[in-house]
Amino acid sequence: MAAPPLLTLQNIRLTLGNKPLLDGADLSVGRGERLCLVGRNGSGKSTLLKVAAGELEQDGGARFMQPDANIRVLPQEPDLSGYPTTLSYVEAGLGPLDDSYQALVMLNELGLTGEENTASLSGGEARRAALARVMAPQPDILLLDEPTNHLDLPAIEWLESALGKLRSALVIISHDRRFLSNLSRATVWLDRGRTRRLDRGFSEFEAWRDQVLEEEERDRHKLERQIAREEDWLRYGVTARRKRNVRRLGALHDLKDERREAVKAVGQVKLSVSEGRTSGKMVIEADGVSKGFGARPIVKDFSTRVLRRDRIGVVGANGAGKSTLLKLLTGVLEPDQGTVKLGANLELASLDQGRTSLSPSTTLADALTGGGSDNVIINGVPKHVIGYMKDFLFGPEQARTPVERLSGGERGRLTLARALALPSNLLVLDEPTNDLDLETLDLLQEMVADYPGTVLVVSHDRDFLDRTVTAVITAEGGGVWTEYAGGYSDMVAQRGIGVEARTVDREASAGRTASEVPGTAEPKAAPPAAVGRNRKLNFNQKRALDTLPTRMEALRASMAKAQVVLNDPTLYSRDPERFAKASDLMAKAGTDLAAAEDEWLELEMLREEIGG
Repeated sequence: MAAPPLLTLQNIRLTLGNKPLLDGADLSVGRGERLCLVGRNGSGKSTLLKVAAGELEQDGGARFMQPDANIRVLPQEPDLSGYPTTLSYVEAGLGPLDDSYQALVMLNELGLTGEENTASLSGGEARRAALARVMAPQPDILLLDEPTNHLDLPAIEWLESALGKLRSALVIISHDRRFLSNLSRATVWLDRGRTRRLDRGFSEFEAWRDQVLEEEERDRHKLERQIAREEDWLRYGVTARRKRNVRRLGALHDLKDERREAVKAVGQVKLSVSEGRTSGKMVIEADGVSKGFGARPIVKDFSTRVLRRDRIGVVGANGAGKSTLLKLLTGVLEPDQGTVKLGANLELASLDQGRTSLSPSTTLADALTGGGSDNVIINGVPKHVIGYMKDFLFGPEQARTPVERLSGGERGRLTLARALALPSNLLVLDEPTNDLDLETLDLLQEMVADYPGTVLVVSHDRDFLDRTVTAVITAEGGGVWTEYAGGYSDMVAQRGIGVEARTVDREASAGRTASEVPGTAEPKAAPPAAVGRNRKLNFNQKRALDTLPTRMEALRASMAKAQVVLNDPTLYSRDPERFAKASDLMAKAGTDLAAAEDEWLELEMLREEIGG
């Protein structure tokens, strides 16, 4: 007989303000289970976690936890105020029977001494202290709300390993796909106030979710057709027998009530970038750049060249100097040695990790417009702020909401909306995935892939880097930074290959030889086995292979239409302007088609070469 669950939530209902947030949500956590809780920003995930922890009283429904079970919860924004040191903060989370030595052991494993002043902690240090507080007691149930926020990659990988060894049951909210895929064994989807459970890990969730939504859309379409048929009867068949008509009219009202009460799935964020002028081909050229603070080197003898449409990821441990490197590459900070040359016509837009550009008292509308206007300028065209808010899933009623009252995910969307409204051809993103839901992350990835300019991105999200960047610059320690071709997984696979070979790999893809790359020499040829083992198509190349055939067909269709127009022998004398337009269209489509065919052919040859 199966053991009873440690924690059960049944038919939980909760209204915040005038908005029903939870409407019949269920959650069951068995001993040692590994659950991930997923849903859109604002769907109530953190609220459901607070109800599960007993920190928030529900309006309706039942919560039951086994009397002998203990529970710990990691909040999205831990509060360490009132504790002088990290050790005192963690010790306060221990139970009466727990050994106080466990607190210090866990802090040390997370890279803290216990003597840190809680008032001066960085975001990553505060997150590690909070993790130590909830993990040290080894509770029966561990509820984690965005545990990877502000952690660097070594800390995330340590956390994955440590949580995998715990005997605690886990309920995890996270935007980090790989983290969820590696840890979860079941998925709970919170959608429109209700929960659905899939007894499989997160890696199988998205396909299942899409199938559920497709079935809902089919059912909604059937309901609409049934209502249309009944309304047609109401107009033309109302003279039939009275009793039958009254009954049928009541059934029609029931159908309309069903449609009215059905809550549609939340729409998609519409990410569009306000494009600036086209930059020069060379965007950034750094040669022998060094920077240090006191006796500590942050960047030592680093060289790179960034071209238009490159997508460069920057990774490293917290405190390694990622922000300093970005400031050097974008000309914000002068190097101690070496040179940084910036290309022509650069227009920079940036997204900062701490969302520090947002004033807590500023309203949502004023944060987007700058105040004193009702419009946002996108690509030189004014757009009403309410319409722009809707693109990022904000309701009109939120226009006067202060920033301090927004959730973490809503602040993330707001910062994105502000950054993307600025005309730019160089986009600098510092931890853009923090607090974003999975659907918004998908669209952010598409936006980065389609962006016509150049992107520099700092991120600890391994999946996001694999899906978006064409090269990764990583901190090796002691101020040394190394550039690797491809995404995060490519970087991990390439560790151990010569630095020069890795740098040249990306340069060669842009048509430059090793002698043209600052600070590099012509590398020795790698063994064929090593090349075949480490090379693969990056995200943009795969996407181009998928989309280019459709684009080529569209261009051929455009040329065919233009040719039909030009086949008219009287067109030139009758309508010279239309003749000129058709001729220009034919020429441009022909040029674009030739370029697309060349690109497709090169990528196909590359794919065959790698596959062979």
